[in-house]
Amino acid sequence: MKLSEQLESRGFVHQFSGASLTEITDKEKRTIYHGIDPSADSAHAGNFVIWMLLKHLSQNGHKIVFLVGGATGMIGDPKPDAERQLKPLEEVEKNVQKIKAQAEKFFAGSEIEFVNNYDWFKNFPVLDFLREVGKHFTVNELIKKDAIATRLQSDTGLSYTEFAYPLIQGYDYLRLFEDKNCTVQIGGSDQWGNIISGVDLVRRKKQTEVYALTVPLIVDKATGKKFGKSEGNAVWLDAEKTSPYQFYQFWLNVSDESVIDYLKLFTLLSLDDISAIERDVLVNPSDRAGQRILAFEVTANVHGQEQAEAAAQVTSLLFGTGEFRKLEEVERSTLLESAPIQDVTDGQPIVDVLVETGLATSKREARTFIESGAISLNGVKLVELESTVSESDFIDNLALLRRGKKHVFVLKI
Repeated sequence: MKLSEQLESRGFVHQFSGASLTEITDKEKRTIYHGIDPSADSAHAGNFVIWMLLKHLSQNGHKIVFLVGGATGMIGDPKPDAERQLKPLEEVEKNVQKIKAQAEKFFAGSEIEFVNNYDWFKNFPVLDFLREVGKHFTVNELIKKDAIATRLQSDTGLSYTEFAYPLIQGYDYLRLFEDKNCTVQIGGSDQWGNIISGVDLVRRKKQTEVYALTVPLIVDKATGKKFGKSEGNAVWLDAEKTSPYQFYQFWLNVSDESVIDYLKLFTLLSLDDISAIERDVLVNPSDRAGQRILAFEVTANVHGQEQAEAAAQVTSLLFGTGEFRKLEEVERSTLLESAPIQDVTDGQPIVDVLVETGLATSKREARTFIESGAISLNGVKLVELESTVSESDFIDNLALLRRGKKHVFVLKI
């Protein structure tokens, strides 16, 4: 299967310029660039789909230039509903370094070069910019771009700062074409107008055709919500903002309607392997095998194999049938970070512990739960009303107290 066919089958392709996608991806090996503005100190799942596309392109012999927008990040592209808050240079620089570090880790082993557009804009006189770049754009074409057109029709209006953003991104493309021979720019579908500004600028100044390729905005079919921080459901790639366990849980809980699409987009599993998973899911959807594979693969891709295994093990302990055992250090840390914890003492009545943890609202209810067989400690059902905490029941000072299947506390002695 040609790369263009694989990318379309996986769902990466929304729009492209030129006669065909084959012309962009299947013929000569190109230098392809993607830019991200450091509006936060971490990339999120909405960015991640583009990173996965870049990884596929890299694995097929294309060179990647990854631009972190120190200059564009000081302005921000026009939002459809409000003016962006301008960030201090110090904050932008800090965000640039953090996002670059994330990308370097993710793309380790790939042929990739990192650039910062602040390097060429910091000493670019405004009059030179207007003569060299502004001269090649008309107001007529700029006001037709979606984000600008929407803002011009609103009460918010549009400052010249944001109005000029397509010119700045367009110059990035021209500069990278001249310096790095970049002939393809990739971005989200909401960036189409800005990317085309670069395509047009290169054509007008260099009489050369370069290309644009965008990926669709990713939407959960069950909820209609898209990934991204603007939707209030941001899932960050930074482990300090979204822990590997929380990251794993996000993917584990995606809807049945979307899981196969996400396996195609967010993992490197072959399409044949994903088709086999899809057949299994259709036969036994309640097993949620697709979600478990997705969660493991994406977590391993972003945070490493060890963190993925720890997240899977802790998930099995808390929500599945995993047997409590001596934990590896990363598993223990993950468990203590993700589960509710209650300190207990040797000899403390289980009835009291159930009330203290909130697994029972009263001692009477606690006894009822014990009598009905709903309470277990490390997988062993407690049947005696006078059961107490015993140090011998703990492994490395930890034990799991469970009520039914869904309610669990980590006890720490």
